[in-house]
Amino acid sequence: MSKIVRDGWVVELDGPPHFEYGQKVRSKFTVRNDGTFPGKDIGDVLVNKGDQGYVISIGTFLQQYYIYGVEFIESGFRVGMKRKELESAELLVAARGA
Repeated sequence: MSKIVRDGWVVELDGPPHFEYGQKVRSKFTVRNDGTFPGKDIGDVLVNKGDQGYVISIGTFLQQYYIYGVEFIESGFRVGMKRKELESAELLVAARGA
């Protein structure tokens, strides 16, 4: 069995989504298929740490979290991600002065 960490005390839906449609984001972690991504084996890497993409949908999960559908540029994969798995790529570029 995999070790699933649940943030039972976190309820993101009390406020607006952190990211917006069309916003450029970056993955903070490597994400592997947990069996819910069709056409890939369980454990296959879907997203590498640092991969960039755009938010194409915003949904909810367990009446607790926002799930951001992100289309990643290099792979073309569309992957559902939690807020804690993402950071704004736009803010990083602005902070570097690029």
